[in-house]
Amino acid sequence: MSKHSDQPDLKRREFIGKTVLAAGAATVAPGVLLTVAHAVSEEQGVSGGVRWGMLIDSNKCAADCTACVDACNRENGIDLHLKPEGQSEQKWETQRPQWIRKVKLKDRQTGEVTNLPMMCQHCEFPPCVDVCPTGASFKRADGIVMVDRHTCIGCRYCMMACPYKARSFIHENVITEQLTVAPRGKGCVESCTLCVQRIDAGKTTTACQEACAKDGHKAILFGDLKDPDSAISKALRGKSSRQIRADLELNTGVRYTNV
Repeated sequence: MSKHSDQPDLKRREFIGKTVLAAGAATVAPGVLLTVAHAVSEEQGVSGGVRWGMLIDSNKCAADCTACVDACNRENGIDLHLKPEGQSEQKWETQRPQWIRKVKLKDRQTGEVTNLPMMCQHCEFPPCVDVCPTGASFKRADGIVMVDRHTCIGCRYCMMACPYKARSFIHENVITEQLTVAPRGKGCVESCTLCVQRIDAGKTTTACQEACAKDGHKAILFGDLKDPDSAISKALRGKSSRQIRADLELNTGVRYTNV
């Protein structure tokens, strides 16, 4: 896909519309049956009239809070992926899947420390898509960047291209129980999907946003960036925000305030 093209891959969109959003079942791995709820009509697919994104207030992100990380792990079955027997803790920490991680930034001049959750930034011009040799990394019409596990060959070019270190690679066989909404397997790359299974079922919140709000911090705001009346659009108009690595001109779907 050209960097300056906002048009989705029609074949891929057709696949999403007819396969991912339609009711049905498919075996995607031994013992794993993928079933998907019928969210919209097969012909409709996802709409380019919507762009999902996040606004994260670092001032509200508590240093010792992991509510967003824990919620993401539960929602996508990441907590079911356990440390392989005999593997060292150090190796597990470097290889275990992480769709959201907490990051600390320290101002060298003032010493001020800022806490923020880091995940896939869902770029308008995603480098991971540009370098993928099979088309497994792709951006949906609604702005969500994803990985098609059926066509991912595990080359990890996308991991090297991502300036946010937002992708994980499954090194070991996943022999534990899995969720049908997020099947996982050895040799595939994965990352935050903005809880696409929720979006395609008609919901308008992510697991991390709900958990953050329930914990009382309300640091994460999710919504439609193209809707001028959405809460996130109003918040972006009312306060200063920034992209991480804005110099790369990727037009990220995740923005931060007080950074």
